[in-house]
Amino acid sequence: MIHYNIYNTVNKLPNSWDALAEHDIFLNTAFLKGLERSLPSNITSYYLGVFKAEKLVGIAIIKRVEMYADDIFRNHKNSIIKQLAKQLVSKIIRGNALIVGSLMHTGQHGIYFNALEISQSEFLNQLKKALQHLRAKIKSDFNKKIRIIAFKDYFENDAIHNSAEFFKTNNLYKVQVQPNMVLSVLDGWKTPEDYVLSFNKKYKRRYKTARKKASSLKCKALNEAYIKAHSETLFELYETVSDHAGVNSFKLHKSHFYNLKLSLGEKFKVFGFFLNEQLVGFYTLILNNDILETYFLGYNKSLQRKHQMYLNMLYNMAFYGIENSFKTIVYARTAMEIKSSIGAKPKTMYVYLKHTNSFIANTVLKCIVKYMNPIRKWEERHPFKPDST
Repeated sequence: MIHYNIYNTVNKLPNSWDALAEHDIFLNTAFLKGLERSLPSNITSYYLGVFKAEKLVGIAIIKRVEMYADDIFRNHKNSIIKQLAKQLVSKIIRGNALIVGSLMHTGQHGIYFNALEISQSEFLNQLKKALQHLRAKIKSDFNKKIRIIAFKDYFENDAIHNSAEFFKTNNLYKVQVQPNMVLSVLDGWKTPEDYVLSFNKKYKRRYKTARKKASSLKCKALNEAYIKAHSETLFELYETVSDHAGVNSFKLHKSHFYNLKLSLGEKFKVFGFFLNEQLVGFYTLILNNDILETYFLGYNKSLQRKHQMYLNMLYNMAFYGIENSFKTIVYARTAMEIKSSIGAKPKTMYVYLKHTNSFIANTVLKCIVKYMNPIRKWEERHPFKPDST
């Protein structure tokens, strides 16, 4: 008999959880523990286990997100029209949402099941029951109504799209969102120098210019003790970038990076940019088997342009991936044009979502999602010589 269980803490997860999640660090208990110790104040985690008899055959990560205007919109310097639009949007989406997937990272890091033991249809039906259970529990325990349900983020070739009838029946609409920027490491790139040599003349010049502008910066790996002692500075640098984004569903906890380092150890890397021994920027990486996942970063805004810190961080991420034999480097969404300039390619992504209030048309919700996460017009760059790809 197939059944499910919902857990509200990592410590209660069955021992077999990691064996099922070994392909994806974002589903692994080490990552989930680090996250749980420093969750944003508006997020609660639930963990779903799907069983066939007594055997764990499927897992899912579900986030309850409390969304309010001040959390969603942090950049308040807008025209009156934009302010009115924001007020309308916040009236529709503010409140509680249940998100199946990872809020901290772009990509499908929310569900997994053993296809030899359970079908996708059976798994999704158990997930549906769990979501109904959580809606009722949240209403009972907190007197809060779930307003939005979403399944996040799926590439075009993800098998979940084969369950179109499930989503249609449950009034979940498929919406295209910003692409995930992904750099595939070519076989010929044995060293960072091979990667740079594959650039055409224009982008080779751009690389040299960026490196020259960053020549006064020192880049160093930060250890656990340093991260703990400088959590406040790291948070301030992260906040500078996060707040500039304008639309957010959360703000990281100040101890987020320290707790992830504590949990993941060498699988979580934090690199700092120093100017005259002062930390002025940082970026983070998560080592996910043969995939290098770029994570949160931050920098001193007044120094960013002068030293081209962001572009240099992107180059450094590529270098690390090549030097450590990763097959893929995931740069996530946002800043697509500059990421394409270092060789990352856009991979189309979709979410499935619905508003639980039948009076609010899901077509309106789809428009709001596009407003909050617009598919921007941008020019893809082609930095490599024709014979290099």
